[in-house]
Amino acid sequence: MAHYIKEVSRTFGEYLLIPSLTTKECNPDNVSLKTPVVKFRQGETSPIQLNIPFVSAVMQAVSDDGLAIALARNGGLSFIFGSQPIESQAEMVRRVKKFKAGFVVSDSNLRPDATLQDVVNLTAATGHTTLAVTDDGTANGKLLGMITSRDYRLKTDSLDKAVVDFMTPFDSLIVGHLGITLSEANTIIWEHKLNCLPIIDEEQRLQYFVFRKDYDNHQENPYELLDSHKKLMVGAGINTRDYKERVPALVEAGVDVLVVDSSDGFSEWQYDTIRWIKETYHDEVKVGGGNVVDKEGFLYLVKAGADFVKVGIGGGSICITREQKGIGRGQATALIEVCEARREYLEQTGIYIPVCSDGGLVHDYHMTLALAMGADFLMMGRYFARFDESPSKKLAIGNSYVKEYWGEGSNRAKNWQRYDMGGNANKGAMKFEEGVDSYVPYAGKMKDNLEITLGKIKSTMCSCGAITIPQLQDKAKITLVSSTSIVEGGAHDVILKDTKIQ
Repeated sequence: MAHYIKEVSRTFGEYLLIPSLTTKECNPDNVSLKTPVVKFRQGETSPIQLNIPFVSAVMQAVSDDGLAIALARNGGLSFIFGSQPIESQAEMVRRVKKFKAGFVVSDSNLRPDATLQDVVNLTAATGHTTLAVTDDGTANGKLLGMITSRDYRLKTDSLDKAVVDFMTPFDSLIVGHLGITLSEANTIIWEHKLNCLPIIDEEQRLQYFVFRKDYDNHQENPYELLDSHKKLMVGAGINTRDYKERVPALVEAGVDVLVVDSSDGFSEWQYDTIRWIKETYHDEVKVGGGNVVDKEGFLYLVKAGADFVKVGIGGGSICITREQKGIGRGQATALIEVCEARREYLEQTGIYIPVCSDGGLVHDYHMTLALAMGADFLMMGRYFARFDESPSKKLAIGNSYVKEYWGEGSNRAKNWQRYDMGGNANKGAMKFEEGVDSYVPYAGKMKDNLEITLGKIKSTMCSCGAITIPQLQDKAKITLVSSTSIVEGGAHDVILKDTKIQ
């Protein structure tokens, strides 16, 4: 006979936080959102911590190297999507790890035998007016000179004029050497009234450019998530099919943490994947597991060696797993049970397993509720898909701008490995969709939106008498609300003004 869970499965929208005493210490400026990513012993510190409790979903429409760089610069972490060839995913990881805040790898390079026409074409293609001339025309070739818009005049110069005849030669350049700090580079820029400083190695090979404008930009990102080598941190998604080939490539590329990406993580396939990683790399490679929705699933992945566990089935805005298969659980209920299991495990073993809440976040305040219920960090797809930094296209539909957003379970993504149930019959094919192809309203730059969202979270935490996430989890008072209370919580019984009319 089937086992019936008598408790109602609930979502975040059915709960509210009750205010606690807001002390003078509870000022948003004093709030720390630092949070652990991977397991650690009680009394110690997690080897990987986020500066904001946000990670981006393992999705084609969300997490490429561009968004990974932007999110890490703001204190979060991206898990680069795994539904692509191994080498292309590894290359995305490399590009994130090569990025050095304030230090830009040149993408506008020419050989010395190029012409002014080549300069015009390259400038039009990249939009950049500072070009490097290297011996082989690559970003890391021997630097021979530089070209800016001040070095030529299209009205008077012939388009077949050789680059070597009008570039600023190396002997006339002010350069920095590899190992220089951003502050030191900025000092040189200001002393010599430069807009750009090339950074070279001992063999005169170009490594980076430092631009005057990028120093100020770096100063605006105090929460950058950096590893011990001062490089941006990045994660990557893997599957249970090709992990023996994919994981070594990602590790070689410098990935900081992995996650097994699956709609249902409570499986022997995922157990075997995590065990192989731990037996092969021991504790040198960190890997999370999921997704699960109850105590049993949580403990199963912890036993396998998971460094964190991801919670949520069917709650994502793009996900139709519940509709197609009838499996899942309300995200709030799932999170509460798993976090209680995590507490019991901590008491028994002294080991803390971070929990990631994945899905079910409709409004910003749901994020604070998820953290209060025990989540250490939140995985989001729709939230990040809206921004300039996501890899999907921006389109004009009617009078509004949108961005494309599709699920990994859609026919567009063809990510069959994420939904694989084993056996050769399933290999390489999507039997049915568990995600949709859609649009999300375009929201502009990530940083601007993050500041608003994080401001809301910090303000709510202060109302709960907490200035850290552990304090919030300890002090939070959470109440169920009726459907009437939910309606009452928004604007009602008034005629709203159209503030968009000028």
